[in-house]
Amino acid sequence: DPNAVRKDAADNPGDVTAQLAAADLDLVGGHVEDAFGRLVEAVRRNAGDDRNTARLRLLELFEVIGPDDPRVTAARTALARVLF
Repeated sequence: DPNAVRKDAADNPGDVTAQLAAADLDLVGGHVEDAFGRLVEAVRRNAGDDRNTARLRLLELFEVIGPDDPRVTAARTALARVLF
C-alpha cells in the first residue's frame, strides 16, 4: 500500500528501512528528485550501518537513472555535502 509506505516514512524519519521503501516508491512513480532527496536526508540523519545502507541504496539508484542525468549530478553533490 503506497499510502502506508509514505505514512511510515513520514512518521519515522530516522528509520532507514522506511526511507528506503519510500524512496523506491518515489523512484517507481517517477519522482526521482524526491527519492534522491529522501536518501540524502537519511544519510545526513543517520550514522554507522544505517548511514551506509542509505548511502549504498542511493548509489544504486544513481546507476538505475544513469550517470549522465543532471538529477544524479545534483544528488551526488548533495551527498558529498552531507558526507564531508
